[in-house]
Amino acid sequence: MPANYPDYLNVPAARLGEGTGVRVRLLDDASIAQAMADDMFEALRAALDSGRAPVFIIPVGPVDQFPVLAEKIAAAELDCRSAVFINMDEYLDDSDHWLDATHPLSFRGYMRRAFYDLLPANLAPRSENRVFPDPQRPEAIGELIAAGGGVDVCYGGIGINGHLAFNEPPEPGETVSREQFADLPTRVLSLARETRTINSVTVGGEISVVPRRAVTIGMREILAARSIRLYCNRPWQAAVVRRVLHGPITSACPASLVRGHPDARLTAARQVAEVPDIRLR
Repeated sequence: MPANYPDYLNVPAARLGEGTGVRVRLLDDASIAQAMADDMFEALRAALDSGRAPVFIIPVGPVDQFPVLAEKIAAAELDCRSAVFINMDEYLDDSDHWLDATHPLSFRGYMRRAFYDLLPANLAPRSENRVFPDPQRPEAIGELIAAGGGVDVCYGGIGINGHLAFNEPPEPGETVSREQFADLPTRVLSLARETRTINSVTVGGEISVVPRRAVTIGMREILAARSIRLYCNRPWQAAVVRRVLHGPITSACPASLVRGHPDARLTAARQVAEVPDIRLR
């Protein structure tokens, strides 16, 4: 690559995560959803077998793991009624209220269709354990986590600008230290244009249909989880994964902060692990 390109873009697949403390696992492209479902199931079973009610922070994406997880829970007859699932985020309307669950982009609606409604009623998490950050009372997430004894595992992905959940990096001209960013709580915010643009790709490429506002769990809650498990399967993540793992640890790339966590792992598709092919074509 040209000399003015960041060095981290040259890190080969075999060296991803080397020297960072973040364990990296590479899988075939089609295996990410299965691996994520397997990981979640095993963590659920381990906690429940020990007599604890697990508390998970979960994302919607990558959007294929939840039907697989529901099938595994049903087949094993695993009683998850006490398990607490805290979704990372949700889109908001122009009045800073949740999108209606019937809206095609509602994360709440998706979770109901793709997970909760697929579970036998006697195994599914109780309705009060299916949690989304409330834009009218975002501090309730911290209170819930404290009452539950902390988060067992935070699952997630990485946005094109390095965000975790919807923790967007500071806008140009804003200065937020690494320490300040790591302490940001659950809150309402405006989505970065980069986020809305890449998210529009999954809904036909029309950015105007992607909401401008969201509520997100904070970096404070994510980084306090006992384990962090990230999953990446999009070809465009090849560069940002390298920036997260081998670029500067900075609020400008929020996911880079996981490098200070004692138990973080990234599972990536092999197409993501390939060195980015930066050229016109």
